[in-house]
Amino acid sequence: MLMKRALRTLTAATLGLSVLAGGMIAAAQAADITLRATANSNENDEDYDGLVVFKDYVEKASNGAVAVELFIGTQLCSTGAECLQGIADGSIDIYISTSGGASGIFPYVQVLDLPYLLRDDRIAEAVLTEGTFVRAMREQMLADSGDKIRLMTIGNTGGWRNFANTKREVKAPADLEGLKIRTVVADLPQELVRSMGASPTPIPWPELFTSFQTGVVEGTQNGITDIMGMKFPDAGLKYITLDGHSYMGALWYMNNDRFMAMDEATRRVIVDGFAALQQATFASPKRKSIQAYQDFAAIGGSVYVPSIEEKAQFKQAAAPVFEWFKTNVSGGVTFYDLLVAEAAKASEIIDGGAMKDIQ
Repeated sequence: MLMKRALRTLTAATLGLSVLAGGMIAAAQAADITLRATANSNENDEDYDGLVVFKDYVEKASNGAVAVELFIGTQLCSTGAECLQGIADGSIDIYISTSGGASGIFPYVQVLDLPYLLRDDRIAEAVLTEGTFVRAMREQMLADSGDKIRLMTIGNTGGWRNFANTKREVKAPADLEGLKIRTVVADLPQELVRSMGASPTPIPWPELFTSFQTGVVEGTQNGITDIMGMKFPDAGLKYITLDGHSYMGALWYMNNDRFMAMDEATRRVIVDGFAALQQATFASPKRKSIQAYQDFAAIGGSVYVPSIEEKAQFKQAAAPVFEWFKTNVSGGVTFYDLLVAEAAKASEIIDGGAMKDIQ
């Protein structure tokens, strides 16, 4: 009797699991919308972490009505211009770029590369989360792309840009003088390097390791996770100065026609999914950098942290870059003023709260 009851219970449970599994399969097959998302990186990158969180959130929150396919690397496109064209024509639904990758189309995004305007993670994250700055940039991008390219959020991809080189410890701008520093093709990073007395040398990212080995370049501006992920110390990179001159913003775009064709409830799911993605990319570099710095030190790498006075010297040396940006970049004054104002607002709130918390 007990055996029969057990068998009946097992059979019912098995049938229940079969029905549940069948329902899950049906839900997966019944996706009304499939989004193609790409990042020109790899599965160890913060961009991938963000996309995994986005995919998980959107597929669950939509009850399977929206599916997200991930294309990591260069399967769909290989350059910022090519990928953004894919977003504009609808062959790609979601894409992430650095400011350098988008500056050829939207030059004002270089405001994110302006040095020493964002003091730390809390200030940067507050500015990018509150929304005023991001929404203003979204409106400008939509206008400039004929309502095709929609900025969804700005996260992080690698922490902070710091000066790193193969030759010597850098404690002040004068220590950079004469060094050949790798930059992207964008104008602003090159202007920054010149302001420090160094020589900007545009080099494609995949060629940087070999360029260190051959002496084509002697320095770069990157975060520690990128430095260690690309094994640059093996190519001779030995010195990092934590001047934190710019927050490595990651701009996430979506085809606007695709987004606006969804009903409001689904658009809300997508927006909330990008908010979850943003938080994941804020957190990922913080955790990964711990081991990266330990690994750098273990192989003889040297890390220098500038004093407040020394960091002020770097900011002073970079002053010409601000004027160059406001004078030469369309929309430069608008986005410079907005970023400075939002950073000041965030600083006031955060510092005010900290004063209350330490009492």
